[in-house]
Amino acid sequence: MMKGLKKWRLFSMLAALVFFLAACGQEQISTLTPRGPVASEQFDLLILSTAIMTFVIIVVVVIYVLALMKFRRSKVGENTIPEQVEGNTKLEIVWTIVPIILLLILAVPTVWLTYKQAEVSGMEQVDEEGNKTALTVNVTAKLYWWEFEYPDLGIVTAQELVVPTGEKVYFNLKAADVKHSFWIPSIGGKLDTNVENVNKFYLEFDKESEGLKDGVFYGKCAELCGPSHALMDFKVKTLSPEDFDEWVAVAQEEVPAPSEESEDLGEQLFVSNSCIGCHATSGVAAANQRGPSLATFGDRNRIAGFLEHNEENLKGWIKNSQEYKEGNLMPVYPDLTDEELNALAAYLMGLSVENRE
Repeated sequence: MMKGLKKWRLFSMLAALVFFLAACGQEQISTLTPRGPVASEQFDLLILSTAIMTFVIIVVVVIYVLALMKFRRSKVGENTIPEQVEGNTKLEIVWTIVPIILLLILAVPTVWLTYKQAEVSGMEQVDEEGNKTALTVNVTAKLYWWEFEYPDLGIVTAQELVVPTGEKVYFNLKAADVKHSFWIPSIGGKLDTNVENVNKFYLEFDKESEGLKDGVFYGKCAELCGPSHALMDFKVKTLSPEDFDEWVAVAQEEVPAPSEESEDLGEQLFVSNSCIGCHATSGVAAANQRGPSLATFGDRNRIAGFLEHNEENLKGWIKNSQEYKEGNLMPVYPDLTDEELNALAAYLMGLSVENRE
């Protein structure tokens, strides 16, 4: 008796825990709080499938309980065998047709939505002057960071995707090394990035990220890709169309290349330590650099995708990045002095599009 009570207490506790945890989703990262048409459509499909499964469970449980209560031994006796329904044509028809109907209810909207969200012909539409009418972003996943190229705008950034609200944004997804998966939980489902082919899809962002916690939506790699897979994050800033146009105009401006002749010690160190060989400091640099573009480094929400954005964490990262992200390809610089680290960190924090003078 006591064992049975303990089991029911445990079950009740788990059920209550599930109920309370269901409200723990945050809108910048949860699939349960969709913030775009694509995510909302997928969420509706999730609700439909959950409703169908719940209906099936309830029906089965009700039939089981009714049978258990009606034919319990204390009521019908030890030697009574309930009427057998094997070969009952009506029942056979019912439990064949009902699952087919339920599958059709789920399959039809699933197939329709799959084809609808795979439609990317709008990516190629042009206006009377031959300019693309839709924003396209080429996403390249690398161990363990993300490159974002805006091919029609001539801009390349990394780690932080900037997009406008209120319109479809098309994506070309590929990987530079191993398979990854591009996922912004609040905005839409994940899609793999492969080495051998390009996957295409679109997302829509209907809310500016400024009012969110940290001011960004969270994106992640959703495919196990190596020892630091869990840290392969990126962030998404969503701006009004007007603010996005302003961001584009500033990002397209040419900036002087770092020089060892500069009076800024941090800039000198950036060149002398060959950082410039892997990292671009201009938003209009070529894509497919060995390391992430630093053109918007000062604007980012995180360092390396997950560390708080401050100079102390940046200095730790420069000195020994392997301590933070095992397996990343950035060299370590343990011999830099505190003065050099301070100067280099200050220089990198000053690389900005949003606050460019």
